[in-house]
Amino acid sequence: MDVGWEEFGWERLATGVGRRRLPGWDATVGLVVGDTAALLFDAGSTLREGAELRGQAQALLGGRRVTHIALSHPHFDHVLGAAAFAGAQVFGAVGVDDVLVRDRDVLRADAVRHGVAAPEAAEAVDVLVRPHHLVCGEWTLDLGGRQVLLANVGPGHTAHDLALLVPGPGGGGPEVVFCGDLVEESGDPQAGPDAIPSRWPAALDRLLELGGDDATYVPGHGAVVDAAYVRAQRDALAGRFGVGRARGVS
Repeated sequence: MDVGWEEFGWERLATGVGRRRLPGWDATVGLVVGDTAALLFDAGSTLREGAELRGQAQALLGGRRVTHIALSHPHFDHVLGAAAFAGAQVFGAVGVDDVLVRDRDVLRADAVRHGVAAPEAAEAVDVLVRPHHLVCGEWTLDLGGRQVLLANVGPGHTAHDLALLVPGPGGGGPEVVFCGDLVEESGDPQAGPDAIPSRWPAALDRLLELGGDDATYVPGHGAVVDAAYVRAQRDALAGRFGVGRARGVS
């Protein structure tokens, strides 16, 4: 199950679990390998980037294909490469399918505004993949010899935030939690017009409940962090948006 991650520019996080920090916006893509299936968490910002990820994943998997894709939230740098993975079953939080249809022009314009070439953005949006499966609460996937948990922990960064919990080998810790952009390390968390600031701290509380104090937390952008970092970001967001009271403050 364990593969040569570093050879392909990926970072190994645990047995059969790795991630790559993509150029441009430093967005993270994760890969979880089971005996019979493999899950990609997010898919890059263009079809070209998605195709590169597909090729790398197949090399890492010894020729096998990615069978499942989980989209953390409906922003261009996380979803526009998904169509490069023909045949993969795509998962997203409830409601994300409507956003990907209703806001296609918004996605294209946002990609171009951030530097994606207009023809590339238009091509990716034209073949944009809607999730085949929508996660309301939690959804356990069996990848063959390993189970992972998709959790609809939002809203927060958007109205449709999905996280991925990868239990430790044999069900023991430590866990790996892919957070999407609910957590960012390479800069301050970005709160765009589709953010739900009043609910964001509670979403981070749910992430912490999922992973616990010993888990590895993988931000949507930036270096891997620990529970203390997530808790501090939760408190900073609560203060920034005036939501309740930061934990540990009387």
